[in-house]
Amino acid sequence: MTIEVIGAGFGRTGTMSLKVALERLGYVKCYHMIEVFGHRDHIPLWAAAHRGESVDWDALYEGYRATVDWPSCDRWREHADYYPDAKVILSTRDPERWHESVMSTIYLGSAMARDSDDENTQRFGRWVDEIIWTGVFEGRVEDKDHAIAVFKAHEARVKASLPADRLLIFEASEGWEPLCEFLGQEVPDEDYPRTNTRNDFLANTEDRRAQIEGGGE
Repeated sequence: MTIEVIGAGFGRTGTMSLKVALERLGYVKCYHMIEVFGHRDHIPLWAAAHRGESVDWDALYEGYRATVDWPSCDRWREHADYYPDAKVILSTRDPERWHESVMSTIYLGSAMARDSDDENTQRFGRWVDEIIWTGVFEGRVEDKDHAIAVFKAHEARVKASLPADRLLIFEASEGWEPLCEFLGQEVPDEDYPRTNTRNDFLANTEDRRAQIEGGGE
């Protein structure tokens, strides 16, 4: 089994819905940040990858056929080189709405984790801070103009680096049709998934915290 679809879009660009959609289309399983909650052993591997160290991607992705969201989305270039036959999806959304969503969900959640009394949760929060808020946004994600500039620069690099037949620029509001056409799949007879909205994220915060504190697999 190998990675066939690479998600290059930052978190909060509809990545959870895209994960569900890809799995519905047969790309089971699809790696997403939520996978890390149950695989604490992946944390040092991702930390190493974000330091530019060599990682055995085949071992890390054993059993997976696609990957979206952090911690993999900003490793898209390494993934595209390592899996040359994989197609790349750049999920996107309005930058202003993206930043607002980040600040009220995943940034807030990681800050709470960092300040937790539980050692496992603290470790997870520090890891997220290291690879995303410090590593990607240089510790300035709260600065909206800077964060949006990073977001746009990331998207520009992806668009400039890949041929059109390998890259889909995709918004969740477009639904199944462009995604299925790009992947050569039949359009399912159901609505495109819409999950992990801001309300969903906040409602599930305690469940995620319990999973982290429990240690996962």
